[in-house]
Amino acid sequence: MGFITVKNLWKEYGQQVVLENLNLEVERGEFCTLVGASGCGKSTFLKMLLGQDQPSRGDLKLVGQPFPAEPDRNRGIVFQRYSVFPHLTVRQNVLMGLELEQKPFLGKLFGAQRRQALQQVDEMLEAVGLAHAGDKWPHELSGGMQQRLAIAQSFVMKPRVLLLDEPFGALDPGIRADMHELILNLWKETGTTIFMVTHDLNEGFYLGTRLLVFDKIRHDPQQPEAFGATITYDLPIGQTDRRLYDSIESSVSRTARALSA
Repeated sequence: MGFITVKNLWKEYGQQVVLENLNLEVERGEFCTLVGASGCGKSTFLKMLLGQDQPSRGDLKLVGQPFPAEPDRNRGIVFQRYSVFPHLTVRQNVLMGLELEQKPFLGKLFGAQRRQALQQVDEMLEAVGLAHAGDKWPHELSGGMQQRLAIAQSFVMKPRVLLLDEPFGALDPGIRADMHELILNLWKETGTTIFMVTHDLNEGFYLGTRLLVFDKIRHDPQQPEAFGATITYDLPIGQTDRRLYDSIESSVSRTARALSA
């Protein structure tokens, strides 16, 4: 039994089919990158993994049990836009999740519990390179530093599954390279299972252990919503030659043109 199992999964909104017949098995600690044209259901799949959305048909299981219907502390997410609290300092941003988990009604920790939580926060800020910025406000940080903060917020909760929805898409190339190194280091240290959506095929091949290509293999110009995307390639990264890379790039580009027509 895999850590995460997807079997005959479909997602439909009324007459619109977004995903059709997804089948996938992911082991604990894998790093899966998801690529494909815009509109091929990659972010929808992340929402189902998070618990924000539910499959229309099929099975989505975590260690043999249905995924929890609501987001919980076992699943973290980082978006392209920096999801931080502007009214809290860097340190307070990272502390908030731990406080809400342990004291959901008060939202505050005291005494030994607070000292222990702050130690975790400071260790995480050190790991993401923000130890010097603990007392700063989010608006005082650069884009790359804000994204480091968002990553720290997720990793401090020690989620079993981390979902990344184009987390580096708004960053400059040099900063993106630094963020790639950061996320790979944290993944190796924690063993977290990661799913990351990216529109950059090179980034998809560079990061992680496995590349999943979402594509529409059926098209009807008269009924564009009749068919959904599925996983057309499921590749162990490091075992892919240039010809297959070119084939994937061509397929993604062709689907993007069809969707925009």
